[in-house]
Amino acid sequence: MLSSRIGILGGGQLGLMLLQAAVDWNLDIHVLDPDPEAPCRKIASHFQQGSLQDYDTVYRFGKDLDVITIEIEKVNIEALEALEKEGKRVYPQPSVIRLIQDKRVQKQFYLDNELPTADFILTDNREDVAQHAEFLPAFHKLGRDGYDGRGVQRIATSADFEKAFDQPGLLEKAVPFEKELAVIVARNPSGELVTFPTVEMVFHPELNLVEYLFAPAEISPEIDTKAQEIAKRTAAAFKIVGLLAVELFLTKDGEILINEVAPRPHNSGHHTIRANATSQYEQHWRAILGLPLGSTNAYGPSAMVNLLGEDGYTGPAVYEGMEQLLATNQVFPFLYWKAITKPFRKMGHVTIMDDNMKDLKEKVDFVKKSIRIIS
Repeated sequence: MLSSRIGILGGGQLGLMLLQAAVDWNLDIHVLDPDPEAPCRKIASHFQQGSLQDYDTVYRFGKDLDVITIEIEKVNIEALEALEKEGKRVYPQPSVIRLIQDKRVQKQFYLDNELPTADFILTDNREDVAQHAEFLPAFHKLGRDGYDGRGVQRIATSADFEKAFDQPGLLEKAVPFEKELAVIVARNPSGELVTFPTVEMVFHPELNLVEYLFAPAEISPEIDTKAQEIAKRTAAAFKIVGLLAVELFLTKDGEILINEVAPRPHNSGHHTIRANATSQYEQHWRAILGLPLGSTNAYGPSAMVNLLGEDGYTGPAVYEGMEQLLATNQVFPFLYWKAITKPFRKMGHVTIMDDNMKDLKEKVDFVKKSIRIIS
């Protein structure tokens, strides 16, 4: 398995961290990405520029490879299906990516498999959304192509209907919740399944993307067990091979509801590179190559802070405050090889570790105040 020729569709920061993990095992990795300056470009032994959504490009990229995986869901499924039929090992499976690519189909999958999720209504356009004033407050989500907070609009009252997308989507009931949690599950072809510890995510109030997280989540053992079991059931229902990040709501009344899933390494697992015995990236390779899954034991409390481009700055990236971070014990910055910063662009992350949660939270505040990415 380790001698297989492996392809990654997508050369962004997730691909970069997959490559970094692959170096330890001398894996033969090929990367396809539309951006000639993608983060993977400078360290990938085999990099090809090309569209991830063009059938011919994806098919030609994969036809001489043994194993193909993704770091982004927006890829040409038909090409992956053709490659799978020809005997290529495509993980996650094209059938799984197809289910997850469209949030409308994804939500129906939860209902069909008796997996808990918030109430929702499928909508075809903006006019359709406006017929459901009694369902508010809710969130309108694009069926396809929403990513990192894009493709989601809060519809609190009928006055907000103009914000709804004029495309197929779903109107999801706004759930009063205590915390947003995530569990990353790994599953290999033999069905072996392992989870990482439950994390607690804190989202940016305006951008709807993770600003920082804590691991482990500060929840009761009973809630943790429930979150872990739901994540395992979800991965088993999809029969996924690889990683599945399961984002969850902990409601005010102690219920766990599935928000969304991602069939790949995920923002909620970045900290595992330093904080756990096996990182999510190494675990992904273990899973898709049919190897034994690694221990997910945590070395102690940890946190992850996303490094976002400062508002008002576009141009060559300048990282202010790096010396302060590097002078702080158990603070590990990871930068994504993105030469150009833009407002709120993900430019890197910082993993933070400590022996207790109180000191960890103080370090998170320090990191958030210490570093700025400007131009």
